[in-house]
Amino acid sequence: MSYLETTKDVYREAALTPDVGLCCTTNPIWELPGLKIPKIMQEMNYGCGTTVHARDLTNSPKTLYVGVGGGMELLQFAYFSRQKSGVVGIDVVDEMLEASRKNFKEAEELNPWFRSEFVDLKKGDATDLPVEDNSIDVAAQNCLFNIFKTEELTKALKEMYRVLKPHGRLVMSDPTCEQEMNDDLRNDERLRALCLSGSLSIKDYVKALTDVGFGTIEIRARKPYRILDPKNYPTEELVYIESIEVAAIKDPMPEDGPCIFTGKAAIYFGDNDHFDDNKGHILLKNQPLAVCDKTAGALASLGRDDIFISESTFHYDGGGCC
Repeated sequence: MSYLETTKDVYREAALTPDVGLCCTTNPIWELPGLKIPKIMQEMNYGCGTTVHARDLTNSPKTLYVGVGGGMELLQFAYFSRQKSGVVGIDVVDEMLEASRKNFKEAEELNPWFRSEFVDLKKGDATDLPVEDNSIDVAAQNCLFNIFKTEELTKALKEMYRVLKPHGRLVMSDPTCEQEMNDDLRNDERLRALCLSGSLSIKDYVKALTDVGFGTIEIRARKPYRILDPKNYPTEELVYIESIEVAAIKDPMPEDGPCIFTGKAAIYFGDNDHFDDNKGHILLKNQPLAVCDKTAGALASLGRDDIFISESTFHYDGGGCC
């Protein structure tokens, strides 16, 4: 059985019998005015972070979510886009689609503003999305793409890029791992189905996004996620896995390469009231400016003794140099 078939079986079982500990971290549930999330949706939250960020969701965006789970993030997206088919949910597992439909009925009872018709559920594959080109403002997936091997991952990212409008956003949450895994871990189909053995390093994760054309990458959070230990997994040493939340923006690719924000800031503390590098970056005195890694490198290369560049915090929340 292929790892993709194994994945379908894992999530078919999870749709029929909710598995609270399947593939999730203990993230706080969004508390928004008038939004109540059914308990069953919380139990079927099979993600490793969140892809719902208010600043992405202004002006009732058309939203695509791949891998519907119990429907929790679909409901959260619908909160910001209260219109028929404002949110499109795609899943390859019939049982998961049916579970979400059922959960939306419960969500209607708890949320007077919500209608199931706000979410258009469709059967489809992440590598061949049943969605028109350039039709989506915000696309998202949570703890799904890391099941894919390189070929399928590239196809899935190209599909997300295809359906997004110019300057649209792909928002993702996935496990990452900076350690080299042994072959048994890498080839364990069930671990891959649980988004664990396919975990990329942050560097490789970002490269996969820029390789398909995304010109701006924002790393928004980096959190502890799981430990793979010798008692429970085919490994001889502890393997530490993190959860990463990233937004990839369909901006044109700059001639000098992508703008990748990893949470660095530049601070000017010289004699003048500001510093201008004559390349579009103005640093006000003692006012930190978020900078992409490319700009941070360019400023550092000036060799000035009055500009401080912070280390990456792996937390970026907008604004800054680009």
